[in-house]
Amino acid sequence: MHFDQRTQRALREVGLSTDEIGTASERVVESTAEDANAIEDFFDGLDTVHSDMDLAHSAGDVAKHDVAYVDLYTHADDLRGYLKFDGWGVYVEGGRVLTEETVELTLGPTVHDRVRFTTDPDSL
Repeated sequence: MHFDQRTQRALREVGLSTDEIGTASERVVESTAEDANAIEDFFDGLDTVHSDMDLAHSAGDVAKHDVAYVDLYTHADDLRGYLKFDGWGVYVEGGRVLTEETVELTLGPTVHDRVRFTTDPDSL
């Protein structure tokens, strides 16, 4: 089961049965996999995306990135993987779809931030 013991106890205290908690746990796992697939679909076929990532040598608020690939995997509610740009890449430690044109990823070392990526730079 996805939920830790403390969460399971709290869910039982508010009236959920063990079967209902199990069903909720399965739904969390399914939802995480759906998000990973949607994020991969977002990047699939894109040559360029724009982001609100802070870049050391950039004067603008919107950065432009040439996308090589994104490779994500899930385990329970963890969504992780790697996003490769032309010339560099970064670990993905979480993410969600915001709109059809925008996703938000939690990026690991060396970025350590939540970053929105979009096909429409005006939406940032």
